[in-house]
Amino acid sequence: MNRTKSASLFLLIALLFTAAGCGSPGADPAASAGGQLQGTVTISGAWALYPLMVRWAEEFQAQHSGVRFDISAGGAGKGMADALAGAVDIGMVSREIYPEEIEKGAFWVAVTKDAVLPTISDQNPVWTELLQQGLSRDILIGIFITGEITNWGQAVGRTDVTDAIHVFTRSDACGAAATWAEFLDGEQEDLLGVAVYGDPGLLDAVIKDPLAIGFNNLNYAFDMDTGMAVAGARVVPVDANGNGQADPGEVYDTKQQAVEGVVTGSYPSPPARDLNLVTPGKPSGLTQAFIRWVLTDGQQFVDEAGYIALPTAKLASELQKLD
Repeated sequence: MNRTKSASLFLLIALLFTAAGCGSPGADPAASAGGQLQGTVTISGAWALYPLMVRWAEEFQAQHSGVRFDISAGGAGKGMADALAGAVDIGMVSREIYPEEIEKGAFWVAVTKDAVLPTISDQNPVWTELLQQGLSRDILIGIFITGEITNWGQAVGRTDVTDAIHVFTRSDACGAAATWAEFLDGEQEDLLGVAVYGDPGLLDAVIKDPLAIGFNNLNYAFDMDTGMAVAGARVVPVDANGNGQADPGEVYDTKQQAVEGVVTGSYPSPPARDLNLVTPGKPSGLTQAFIRWVLTDGQQFVDEAGYIALPTAKLASELQKLD
């Protein structure tokens, strides 16, 4: 299945859940005649967590036929805003939770982990050099933050290459951009480039432009079925140790290699980071039951969906927050 079909499938599943039933955010579950949970869980937020959330919802609903889900992506900023406003039961947030958000009543648990990766077109004119050298953090700062590096020759040390670098970033308030900017000692507002909405939109813009560079969440940079980079795209090695070359643990031709890089720490954190579920205050009723399931039974679907499981001790501490 290609990237477009995968995205369409996720959207179709989400729409089916929405059409199946609706309810008010925060409503406690009521027991049906068979003792099953029932009600609707509304969820919005980070593109990074959206594919796994759809899978979790599908599996939970299979066990509890009286439960429905209304799920929408739109960025971590939307997820946090909706959660704090009580507009949804759960916000998906793919970044750290800020102190001011905690003061406003944000309650959160980390549920899995992934990473933000630099992406380019597979037609990039200096791909051979990028594959050998990678891009150091300093060079990425020069591209995305200061604007001091403006062409691909500068990026790889070739004076004969003058092709301009076309920088793309996200237009929506999102965890991917916030995390990428944090890695580069900035904030999302500091990122240079043409702003594009959403993970799929940003990747599509990069694929269409041989001189482009952007960044994407792990599960959008790689094809779900093949495990390879999405057709037309490449993941740029990050020279994390600054030795001037892309070491084997820094080259990610497949999703599995990227996952191993996050697990072993060869890929830095940030831009690797925890993904969180946020509620307006400590959850109760159906919302709490679902989040508790995510942290326990739901973890069996994390690996096969292409995400990184949190350590057992971390999951236990997150589960204790619900008590």
